[in-house]
Amino acid sequence: MSHQMFEITTHGAGLYEFTNQVGAWVAREGPLEAALTLIVQHTSASLLIQENADPEVQDDLQAYFNRLVPPTTNPSMAYLTHTYEGPDDMPAHIKSAMLPTTLTIPVISGRMCLGTWQGLYLFEHRTRSHVRQVLGLLR
Repeated sequence: MSHQMFEITTHGAGLYEFTNQVGAWVAREGPLEAALTLIVQHTSASLLIQENADPEVQDDLQAYFNRLVPPTTNPSMAYLTHTYEGPDDMPAHIKSAMLPTTLTIPVISGRMCLGTWQGLYLFEHRTRSHVRQVLGLLR
């Protein structure tokens, strides 16, 4: 069993790909066959396996979730009370509750079994910059 902490620096809301970081660690440290588990250690960000060929996919996902869960400055969100860190605070927690915060990926022949156009993404839901931790575990 092996584990690794990945730090992902974000510059506001959006999807941040970290496939290459994880893939290099799996190839270097992992057994030939394993289960890789990733968990984001924050309550206002999520993890996704998503298309990495066309950046419009990431833009559209962000636009969709921003429309689905707008900031608390939007009148439709006036009922929310957890706004201590700004108008994106509670909406970020809602998005994180709707999307995965853990992923499990099979590893075969020392490589993650992702599809041709699939990549690993941290989905940052906050508008300001953060350094997010994602723990990886191979077993």
